[in-house]
Formats: sequence, C-alpha cells, structure tokens
Amino acid sequence: MKKTSVRARVLTGTVAAAALAAATVGAVSASAEATDTPAVTAAAVKTDAQNKNLSQSTGLTIEAATKAAQATLDAATKAGQHVSVAVVDRDGVTRVLLKGDGAGPQAPESAVRKAFTAVSWNAPTSELVKRLAQAPGLKDIPNTLFLAGGAPVQSKGAPVAGIGVAGAPSGDLDEQFAQAGVQALTK
Repeated sequence: MKKTSVRARVLTGTVAAAALAAATVGAVSASAEATDTPAVTAAAVKTDAQNKNLSQSTGLTIEAATKAAQATLDAATKAGQHVSVAVVDRDGVTRVLLKGDGAGPQAPESAVRKAFTAVSWNAPTSELVKRLAQAPGLKDIPNTLFLAGGAPVQSKGAPVAGIGVAGAPSGDLDEQFAQAGVQALTK
C-alpha cells in the first residue's frame, strides 16, 4: 500500500474542512428567513462596505476564457498542429478544455497541468523548466508539469489564469500557441 505524504494529507484535510465549512454556510443560508429586520440588513451592508473580512479576486469570464482557448487552437491549427488547449482560473480550476481534432490522448491532461503550473508560478513553463536545476523537487508538486507550453494570463502583473497547450512536436511550439491565446485577450 502506498504511503500518503504529509503534504497530501494536509491538502486533503484542508479540502475536507473547506467542504464542511461550505456546507455549513449553505445550510445556514438556506435556513435563514427572507424577512430580516431592517437593523440586521443595515448592519450587514455596513460590514460588507468595510471589506475587512472579505477578499476579492480577478478572473477571466467564461467568454474570455473561451476566446483565449479558441485563439490558441486556431493558431495551432493554422500551423498544422493537432493540440489540446486548457484555460484554468487563478485557483487552477479548468474553465475551458478543447481537444483539437487529431490531438493525442495524453494532450488534454498535459495541457491542464501546464496551465496549472503557469498560473501557480505566474511564469511561462519554459522559464520554470530552468528552475528545476536549482530546485528539482518542484516537479513533485501534484498536478504540475514542467514542460514548455504553459503561459500565465496577468492583470496588473498578477496571475488571473493560465493557458496550457500540449500535442505539438515541441514545447516551444506549444508555448507559442499559448501566447497567441494570451494576446487574443488584449484585442
């Protein structure tokens, strides 16, 4: 039987706690009466306006993610390459996955992992490959793939999404197509 690493156990526990918290909030929200008193509603609005306990994040809309994915696939198709394209959000959750005609069976998962890696480190995966010489343990982080073909999408220098491409004969081509998707978002 395979031993689970401490990191995996901590991650699993964190996910379980988050799911329990979400379920609790959902249950409390579902049982709340729709007719709150005006004083309670006013207090809630005042607390919300202060934003002391809230965070906001920026992410691509599904329309923008789809536009980027399609532009990426179009660039590959124009170059005669059969690839898969993935667009993930800031948290690494897949928003769009396109398996191009003729793309290999490994390509969709590889594209997702490249996109996840690019957004996680806010850097093209070709640059991250170079970091493996100094930190070879990076490759052991779950769901990452340190091969060229992933590009971050940024807003004000911060990562908001990642685009991953897999299936071309070289990672350099994959990354070129991913960059075409990033560029499509600036038009």
